[in-house]
Amino acid sequence: MKNIALAEGAAVRNRFPARRPFAVAFSGAVLALSFFLAGCAAREPGPEASGTFESPEIIVSSEATGRILSFDAEEGSRISEGMAVARIDSVQLELKRKQLESQIRGAENRKPDIALQLAATEQQLETARGEKERIERLLSAEAASRKQLDDAVAQIATLERQLAAQRESLDSSRASLGDEQSALGYQIAQLDDQIARCVAKSPVDGTLIVKYAEAGELATPGKALFRVANLDRMYLRAYVDADIVTAVKLGSAATVYADYGTKAVREYRGTVSWISDKAEFTPKNAQTRNERSNLVYAAKIAVDNDGFLKLGMYGAVRFSHE
Repeated sequence: MKNIALAEGAAVRNRFPARRPFAVAFSGAVLALSFFLAGCAAREPGPEASGTFESPEIIVSSEATGRILSFDAEEGSRISEGMAVARIDSVQLELKRKQLESQIRGAENRKPDIALQLAATEQQLETARGEKERIERLLSAEAASRKQLDDAVAQIATLERQLAAQRESLDSSRASLGDEQSALGYQIAQLDDQIARCVAKSPVDGTLIVKYAEAGELATPGKALFRVANLDRMYLRAYVDADIVTAVKLGSAATVYADYGTKAVREYRGTVSWISDKAEFTPKNAQTRNERSNLVYAAKIAVDNDGFLKLGMYGAVRFSHE
């Protein structure tokens, strides 16, 4: 009897199999789909272009010849606009300047004192005019001859011509010496400019990126001394597909993502500052959203650097399509 009961129980279980495995499988599928939909809903749109961060770099070269006396700034140090970074020997130029100053003083001393040198002739002229008046009175009283008056008039005319010639000569001498002083002054101005160029200054506020020389080396005109860049304002140079660039305009906002080579990605707010007016073939180091696209437009997105962005670092951008 016991064997018969067991056989009947097995037949019933075979006819009506258990529903539990199906319920578990169905519940798992629903849960996985829920996670997938939630992930799709939370996922943000991906970047539309990528490139590298850059900043305008300025190479400052020597404008003078001489030994570099000092070059105290180090690579990576902050320098301000107009700051003296390197100094070149200018002793010979300064000595030449002192020599020209001495020549200017000598020219000033050689200038004639016109009033003093004309005083004697003016006194003679004044005396001759007084004598003419006396002879005119004597002639009225018939106490002098007409010839005496004519001689007095002639003497006055001679003295007047002599005085005019002396004045012209002295004026010409002073003018010549003045021109000589002006020429020397221009030479001093040239030396001042050359002396000023012996000091290499930073043209912008920024960071000293590379030093190409050290103190003690010989500088020549055109020799690169250092390179400076303003790293406070960085630019992501990205390459944008043609179908995207039509919806991007200058001054529009953008979201920039800095790639640190790990899973960590920093996000920045940027502004489109430049878009090329010509298309070009996709550079090898640029990855666009559409890999089949051959022509792209270069664009620059300005970003305020918080200190983490570095030159040459890779980044991506997503534009604000408003």
